[in-house]
Amino acid sequence: MRSLIKTAFKQVSGLNNYKAIPSGLKKYFSTQQKADLKDIPMLDEFMKQQREPIKESDLEETQIPYLNKTQFDSQKKYFIETYGCQMNESDTEIISGILQKAGFVRESNLDNADIVFLNTCAIREGAENKIWKRLENIRAYKRKEKKQLITGVLGCMAERLKDKLVEKNKVVDIIVGPDAYRDLPRLIQSLDPSTDDYSINVQLSLEETYADIVPVRQNPDSCQAFVSIMRGCNNMCSFCIVPFTRGRERSRDIQSIVEEVKMLANQGVKEITLLGQNVNSYFDKEAEGYEDLDHLNSEGFKETFKLRKGKGARFAHLLEEVAKAAPEVRFRFTSPHPKDFPDPVLQVIKKYPNIAKNLHMPAQSGNTEMLTRMRRNYSRENYINLVDHIKQTIPGITLSSDFICGFCGETDQEFQDTLTLLEYVKYENAFLFAYSLREKTHAHRHYQDDVPEEVKKQRLQQMIDVFHKNQELVNKQEVGRIHLVLVEGKGKFENQIRGRTDTNKRVIFNSLTTCSSEIPEDLSHSDEQLKEFLMKQQIEQSINQGDQNKIYNGDFVLARVDSVSVRSLFCTPIAKCSISQFAKLSKNNPFIQF
Repeated sequence: MRSLIKTAFKQVSGLNNYKAIPSGLKKYFSTQQKADLKDIPMLDEFMKQQREPIKESDLEETQIPYLNKTQFDSQKKYFIETYGCQMNESDTEIISGILQKAGFVRESNLDNADIVFLNTCAIREGAENKIWKRLENIRAYKRKEKKQLITGVLGCMAERLKDKLVEKNKVVDIIVGPDAYRDLPRLIQSLDPSTDDYSINVQLSLEETYADIVPVRQNPDSCQAFVSIMRGCNNMCSFCIVPFTRGRERSRDIQSIVEEVKMLANQGVKEITLLGQNVNSYFDKEAEGYEDLDHLNSEGFKETFKLRKGKGARFAHLLEEVAKAAPEVRFRFTSPHPKDFPDPVLQVIKKYPNIAKNLHMPAQSGNTEMLTRMRRNYSRENYINLVDHIKQTIPGITLSSDFICGFCGETDQEFQDTLTLLEYVKYENAFLFAYSLREKTHAHRHYQDDVPEEVKKQRLQQMIDVFHKNQELVNKQEVGRIHLVLVEGKGKFENQIRGRTDTNKRVIFNSLTTCSSEIPEDLSHSDEQLKEFLMKQQIEQSINQGDQNKIYNGDFVLARVDSVSVRSLFCTPIAKCSISQFAKLSKNNPFIQF
């Protein structure tokens, strides 16, 4: 029996798991080092301690003994590269927050760094191949420069390929998974780069959300920012590695999210994207004072993993809270699941003008049998009905999606159903991929990756062609419309300025960098007066080139679409305009597209 207790001790004795240790065992742990195994109690003593009443002191937050600034020999400098999704971009900011607090300094140049981190993606084979190639480049760099450079692999690939990273590539010194970033300072300090030793922590958590970490923004001058609201995924789609690299769903407390949003708004951020692997299944079960919505799925959609019953703050509540907290900030969110778009969520999106009227609706396939093999828990008909319902509920909304071709057993007819779905919905944007088999997934265990690579490539090109054809048709309908555009910065070519509409369409301003300083409050909704106003602005554009009317990064600008391409709208800037002003102006006005 003592051996069983020792085994349990080993499983919970890692620094990151200190909170998981039963109160009766905590006295056998030092905050500086692990306890000696011989000091662990016999089973009868252990059980007796667990029957003791819980004291308030037992519930206090345990202070994990991470190293502080004075414990470092010198101020170490780190360089970090980020690969993959927006969640990884957000994680890099969290990592920087943790390291900065511990006394590390971020470098923008690898040559000046003591440490290099690769924050990795594992969702497709191509993403992992980039990392293997980059590690070989780093190995060559270290040999050439004769430099003792600590190399760390972080994120999803670290968790998925921890053994291969150690065996295949001796250049890696640190391997840290998505839930263990707090441990980075200790792992770094414990290394001796002159040896072949390595440090590793890839343990997944049921609780970690990094809610207390203040992210260090990678580009503080940007008008856009990410806010991570939840981590992990419970959906277990048969093709997807995310639940195995990111763990189960857990949500940040709603108050910490609202406070971060307010902080970013005060810093001048104009657009915030709420992030999560399954963002619209957000549920803060500890939150009080919210209407009991229970958990509602989109009509016809099924739940894979039922753990979200009861009172608390759900995604509709969160959207409303952030919209009210920063009314002149535009909000987007990604990546959602179609099953989590019940009417309460749609009504909040419709109600608040600062919640972007563009939804990401990952379909993955247009065929019901294929969706069943993918374990998506909806049919083609369910998905189409939801699309129609959303467009009816929120007029003018645009949709984007994800699609995979060449998944296990995909027939020509099943693929044709995907093409017809692309034709039917006419997405504003789409992320299109050929299937890449991932180890550990349901598909890896139960299916055959039997679609030839050449067929996958052909089908991928067909999807791209259909999408581009529809995108061009949709964009042509934009000519003459008025949009509220957030200016994001310089365009690809000289004298160009780029931005995005509320509906997530890319905008280019060609050589027109000034507009009216503000929009008149008394502008009528009538078409004739709107036309008169636009003509006046055109005249003023040619006369007034003063600095006060220049367009800057972070400005919201009323803009008219003059011409289009497959990917972009080419617009004339009319007037600087707030979100609330534009909401009044666009009401019942067919000239203006919110």
